[in-house]
Amino acid sequence: MKRILITGIGGDIAQGVAIILRENRPEIQLFGVDVHAQHGGHLFVDHFSLIPSASTSDYLDVLKKKVIEHNIDAVILMSEPELNVSFPFLELASGVKWITAGAKVVDAGLDKFKTIEALIDIRVPVPWTTLVGSGYPIAYPCILKNRTGSGSGAVFVVKNSVDADYLAKQYPDAIFQELLEPNDREVTCAVYRRKDGKVFTLLMLRRLTGGFTGWAKVIKHDAATEMCEKIAKGLDLQGSMNIQMRLTEKGPRVFEINPRFSSTVLMRHRLGFSDVLWAIDEAEGKLINFPEIPKDQMMARVQSANIYL
Repeated sequence: MKRILITGIGGDIAQGVAIILRENRPEIQLFGVDVHAQHGGHLFVDHFSLIPSASTSDYLDVLKKKVIEHNIDAVILMSEPELNVSFPFLELASGVKWITAGAKVVDAGLDKFKTIEALIDIRVPVPWTTLVGSGYPIAYPCILKNRTGSGSGAVFVVKNSVDADYLAKQYPDAIFQELLEPNDREVTCAVYRRKDGKVFTLLMLRRLTGGFTGWAKVIKHDAATEMCEKIAKGLDLQGSMNIQMRLTEKGPRVFEINPRFSSTVLMRHRLGFSDVLWAIDEAEGKLINFPEIPKDQMMARVQSANIYL
């Protein structure tokens, strides 16, 4: 591969992907796009340009023009809205590859209610989940969250019917879901499935900061690893995805699947879980090997800044 286009380059996940590629595949030219330029995204790529929002009717047409104009070899979509409008990933130009988790994972992961339905279909135990429009939740306390999107910014604890009534009016398209405890046992699971079907999982006990992983520690948990492998095979994962779960008294319970590279992409790359590089290598027809990653290693998100004219 000679040229890769990364969308949403103003965001931290896209910038993490760009850092990984620049450090390890410097021969690849990186093209970044975003809806505006008031960010530092251009500092992480060789070429930057503007593109309409995924919510506009001309998004795919403009993306295709960028791909053809710059002779792009592969496209990495960094957000759920872009995955949603691009699905089912029709050919942009001859030979251009989409770096995605595969159709089944994307379809299930974009909608949190469909995520639960997909997990039930492959016989994975799940937290009870109902549509807000279907009536009151099964039990209190529970949570209410949007069916789409990522992060925990729009997740609310529902303590009683008064809360349920109020929040249902504000978020009529949301879901009620079982409140999984304890809240200090939340695990983000990086999962990669090779083309030969072998699955590798990295479990990271995490602490959220601003809705995203701010700190994480590598752990070992056989039941959680087995569950991730079952999901990867059941949803025909092709490459990388992220599974969010909590380790409850009843065992691990998955509440979300991110069908894209996640906010921990750079943190876990530093540990040796190099899913960005693996995805590119496999797209080029290369064989990849999974490393042994020791437990108890810890990661933290850090901040930086750049000045430019």
